[in-house]
Amino acid sequence: MAERHKSGTASDWLVRRGETSYNGGMDAAANLAAYAMDVRRSRGRRHPEPQHPYRNDYARDRDRVVHSRAFRRLEAKTQVFTTRFSDHFRTRLTHTLEVAQIARTVAEALQLNSDLVEALALVHDIGHPPFGHAGEKQLDARMRERGDRFNHNLHALHIVEKFEQRYLDFPGLNLTFEVREGIIKHSRDYSAEEYPELAEYVLDQRPTLEAQLIDLVDEIAYNTADLDDGFEARLVDLDDLSAAVPVFGEAFRNVDERYPHGRRKLKFNEALKSVLDIFATDLIGHTREEMVRARAMSVGDVRGYPKRLAGFSPAVAEGNATLKEFLRMRLYENPVIIEDRDRSVAALDELFVVYMEHPERMPRAYAEEARKEPLHRVVCDYIAGMTDNYLLQQHEKEFGRQKPRVAR
Repeated sequence: MAERHKSGTASDWLVRRGETSYNGGMDAAANLAAYAMDVRRSRGRRHPEPQHPYRNDYARDRDRVVHSRAFRRLEAKTQVFTTRFSDHFRTRLTHTLEVAQIARTVAEALQLNSDLVEALALVHDIGHPPFGHAGEKQLDARMRERGDRFNHNLHALHIVEKFEQRYLDFPGLNLTFEVREGIIKHSRDYSAEEYPELAEYVLDQRPTLEAQLIDLVDEIAYNTADLDDGFEARLVDLDDLSAAVPVFGEAFRNVDERYPHGRRKLKFNEALKSVLDIFATDLIGHTREEMVRARAMSVGDVRGYPKRLAGFSPAVAEGNATLKEFLRMRLYENPVIIEDRDRSVAALDELFVVYMEHPERMPRAYAEEARKEPLHRVVCDYIAGMTDNYLLQQHEKEFGRQKPRVAR
């Protein structure tokens, strides 16, 4: 039963007490805020399954994602730097793990369903093609030439619904509705007119607060991690960063005053940790304030509110935007990064053309699928599932050691 605490503060507002869930008697609802998603109120799975004796459905979803082939492939997909730069830099998999760690911390502070949040964090990038957003952009361009499109969130939904084959009783992973909904809606809203195939995901409503957190935590994770990798690669200058990004500059000055003789790299690490803490703490505090301001006392209130309620305060949002712009100008558009990215994307594009002209060169299952489904969609799905290295191997198989032709 939801109750309002006498103190009335945002931090202790609307907490469920004394509820016991199914699944082996686990107290899944204990300490959940009233606006958190209670697993017992899930809309369930597409294919009904018996309850597990000691894991709730969101915990099982999390585990199914971790054991999927698509999740393992993230180890060999680019975040920003390819492994040709360093084995120490983030991959899409290590980024995903960092998102999950931050997301769970934020969720627990907000008394949200941390199992649901962790499942969403771990699955959120599972649909990324090789070579990150640049690869996604090129696949989308090729698909739009044919009146179609590519979106990594929608591709992730296809993966968990269709492409993963692990069970005898159903195709895909058979995830709960809330996880499937969060896969597509965590970072944007969709129009029912433009995406009629997604109608079951209540497109006129916001997703759960657990799903709303994911895109924001994703930004915290990749902005700070990309800054770390960029500094390690000596593509980010510390003085330029401190001058251009006030939130970092202030954090570094504070560290420098405390440790004037400390190693420069370790002082950078300490300042970056402070920046991450500022962003995460603000996300928690501002989201609490927004929930109180909106008088959102249930999941239904969250879903029915005209806008998303999770977010940064205006001041921190501005600092985050400044950091993103710095990364775009000084890292993502650095000639070293651009050269490697363009060469990789050109290989992807040339392989797409080859398979469109010679579908028989794809594995037999895909070649047979192309006789039943639009060829461009099958080719896109095949390439999107590749790791970076596997794509380059297939390119060499088709073109030898000839370098991809980069458009200028």
